[in-house]
Amino acid sequence: MTIRVLIADDQVMIRDGLAALLSSDPEIEVIGQAGNGREAVEMARKLDPDVIVMDIRMPEMDGLAATAELVGDQQDQDVDPAGLRPKVLVLTTFDLDEYVYEALGAGASGFLLKDASAADLVSGVRVVAAGDALLAPSITRRLIGDFARRRRHQRPSPTATSSLTPRELDVLRLIARGLSNAEIAGELVLAEQTVKTHVGHVLTKLTLRDRTQAVVYAYENGLVG
Repeated sequence: MTIRVLIADDQVMIRDGLAALLSSDPEIEVIGQAGNGREAVEMARKLDPDVIVMDIRMPEMDGLAATAELVGDQQDQDVDPAGLRPKVLVLTTFDLDEYVYEALGAGASGFLLKDASAADLVSGVRVVAAGDALLAPSITRRLIGDFARRRRHQRPSPTATSSLTPRELDVLRLIARGLSNAEIAGELVLAEQTVKTHVGHVLTKLTLRDRTQAVVYAYENGLVG
C-alpha cells in the first residue's frame, strides 16, 4: 500500500530534498509541497495525505498551529481514533523541549530532527503512517514524564484505566515503552491483528486520539516506571 506524503517547509531546497529522498522509496508517494502552515492545512484538506512531514518555523502559520488545526478537523469527525488521518511527523532543526511538548500537545504523531539519517526519515514516515508514535532518540523518558506532569490538569478520570482488560493494560504498557504492533505481538505471543484490535480498544476506552497520547497517559497514570 502506497503512503501518500505532503511536505511542509518554508525552504524550497529542503522540500525538494525531502521529496527526492522519500520518493526513492517505492512505497512512498510525495503528493504535494507546502511553503507554510496555512498552505499545508489547505493542501491536506484537498489532497488527503496519509502523512504530513511538517516543519515548525514557517511564515503565516507555523507547523504547530497547522498541526493543531488539522487534528481539530479530525476530532470533529465521527470516526475511530485509531483510523484518523493524516498523521503529522514534525521535522525540525531545533532540539528544544518546548517544541516537543507543543508538537505532542498539538497532536503530532512523531518528532524527528533534521539531522536524522535518510533511513530514519523513511522509517519515521512508515511508523506514523501505521499509527505508531515516534520520538527522536534524543527525546528521553524524562521529557515524556515532564510533558505528562505539565498536563496533569487534563488528567483523565482514574476510573478510565479500570475499564481496560488485563491484556489491554499489557498492550498499553508496551506502547509506552515504544514498541510497535509487531513487537508487541512478539512480546505477548499474539497475532499482530489481535494487537491492533487491542490498541483500538485502548484508545477508544480512554478517549485518546492516538498512540502518542497513550504514551503520555501511561506515564501520567504511573503505568510505567
